[in-house]
Amino acid sequence: MGKFIAGIVFAVVASVLVLLICARGGHMAVNADATPSTMERWVANSALDAAIEHQAPKVENPVPKTDANLIDGMKLYAMNCALCHGGLDRKRNVLGGAFYPPAPQILVSGLDDPEWHIFFAIKHGVRMTGMPAWGRVMSDGDLWKITAFVKNINQLPPAVEQQRKQALGASD
Repeated sequence: MGKFIAGIVFAVVASVLVLLICARGGHMAVNADATPSTMERWVANSALDAAIEHQAPKVENPVPKTDANLIDGMKLYAMNCALCHGGLDRKRNVLGGAFYPPAPQILVSGLDDPEWHIFFAIKHGVRMTGMPAWGRVMSDGDLWKITAFVKNINQLPPAVEQQRKQALGASD
């Protein structure tokens, strides 16, 4: 049993050393136009989800989901988020795809995360991804409006959907 545990410890230490040698020797891709490996994506996404799950307060959105608040959230999203995460036309954004890792195309695929999770990521940003900490420049109320808009993108009330379509017509 002792040899088995020693073997596991040796394998873990050897793996860490190999990773350090590769990293310090300049043998790991750091360019933003490289495709991340499946393992890298899994580790990064798992770490992000676990960190938010552990650190974020699990609170309800204090901003009512009225048409006016959802429209405000849509406007704030269009001004601050659309450049990376996709516009109100719900098409993929080229700039967002140039990030490493690529910025999620929120309006294309929607979000499955609870609102408190989305709010925390927007407010505090995501380190080393280009996602800023919007809480440093926007109020919590505005961040909750954005959160409500992106969370409900696939079930917007008719008045909000009409406003979204009108915004598209004005930008053509």
